[in-house]
Amino acid sequence: MSINEVCGVFGIWGHPDAARMTYYGLHSLQHRGQEGAGIVVTDGKRMKGIKGDGLVNDVFDEKKLDSLKGSGAIGHVRYTGKSGIENIQPLLFHSSSGSLALSHTGNLINANDLKHQLEMQGSIFQTNTDTEVLAHLIKRSGYLALKDKVKNALSMVKGAYALIVLTEDELIIAQDPNGLRPLSIGKVGDAYCVASETCAYDLIGAEYIRDVEPGELIIINDEGIHEERFSLSGSHAMCTMEYVYFSRPDSDIRGINIHTARKNLGKRLALEANVEGDVVTGVPDSSISSAIGFAETAGIPYELGLIKNRYVGRTFIKPTQELREQGVKMKLSPVRKVVEGKRVIMVDDSIVRGTTSRRIVRMLKEAGATEVHVCISSPPMTNPCFYGIDVSTHEELIASSHSVEEIREIIGADSLTFLSVEGMLKAIGREGLGKNCGQCMACFTGEYPTEIYPDTPLPYEKEME
Repeated sequence: MSINEVCGVFGIWGHPDAARMTYYGLHSLQHRGQEGAGIVVTDGKRMKGIKGDGLVNDVFDEKKLDSLKGSGAIGHVRYTGKSGIENIQPLLFHSSSGSLALSHTGNLINANDLKHQLEMQGSIFQTNTDTEVLAHLIKRSGYLALKDKVKNALSMVKGAYALIVLTEDELIIAQDPNGLRPLSIGKVGDAYCVASETCAYDLIGAEYIRDVEPGELIIINDEGIHEERFSLSGSHAMCTMEYVYFSRPDSDIRGINIHTARKNLGKRLALEANVEGDVVTGVPDSSISSAIGFAETAGIPYELGLIKNRYVGRTFIKPTQELREQGVKMKLSPVRKVVEGKRVIMVDDSIVRGTTSRRIVRMLKEAGATEVHVCISSPPMTNPCFYGIDVSTHEELIASSHSVEEIREIIGADSLTFLSVEGMLKAIGREGLGKNCGQCMACFTGEYPTEIYPDTPLPYEKEME
């Protein structure tokens, strides 16, 4: 609990109602960001964008969607960061040589250095996002073709990115050389689309085609789709937390269904935990699949011991720790008749700061649970992430400075079990692949798939400078 994922992206080319399709696509990706949303559309001659604070529904209505005419569009949902509508994507730039819009998810670990260099060369920045750094690098490139400009820009950046670039004439998609952030291509009718998660295709009736490969550049225009490379593929390193927590259960990433992966995580966790209880309950929503798998393997009934208030946003999305803590009380309620007098096994996906787990354990015991055994379907999170997920600093990660037993005491649980790294890889289907397992596990192991700059800021630190 209490992890922040930076955002979600969607794009489409060749559809007569591109803006509305993007609106629906962003709805499916709403879980990836609730603080802001935006859409930019092109009719082949002009580009227009609308963006604002809040949920997709808060930003767009029928009148606004009707004003966005065109057959190509990109969209973005943003989790949080420094306030100001200028920081909400897509970023749209106009110049004498044409317009350019960008949607980006991830984090460029050398963005500060690049920004400093660009400012020394005369660039003026209007936002606090590393997406604008990409825009300046693209526009300043000496190449003529946009695809070559993008390739040149990407050759200078390091880190994680799933990027969509839109102009009047084409849509360009790029995935970082390690494939750290999910991105795939779909097709609806004759139109091509791209999204952070495949669940977006179900809502718009699109067919999933394939994932975008690490280091791949894809150009989509009226002539069709063209595939190139801007970099040799590095070691594949998809963020493991996509399987554990972030993605929707109905999405598939790298051929692996998220619900199936999480259910397998729960099954493996039950074998490793070997804990006795009367009922198993999962913390809604991301832990439900794991809790079901745990219950099946352990032979203990699965029950809805915690109910989520559907009218309160995900607590991890809140911009301050104080609001996160208050949000737990508003968001979850124990079902007294289910947990009263029972030994409850509470399955959750992660423990970051420990605040949320402590409050949930307390709520369950106040509702009459005689014991609360906490089982976590991932290993202890001991290292910060520099690739687009706010898991804070070493000092704020409870597992970085406390043993499992110390964490158990802090959260007030009767027992605490974390899934092993080996068990996690086996459950997801990545076991036996050695160090190059196709997953980024830096937050668990400290082994980062890219170089890390000494002054690399975390995403939220960079935005607050």
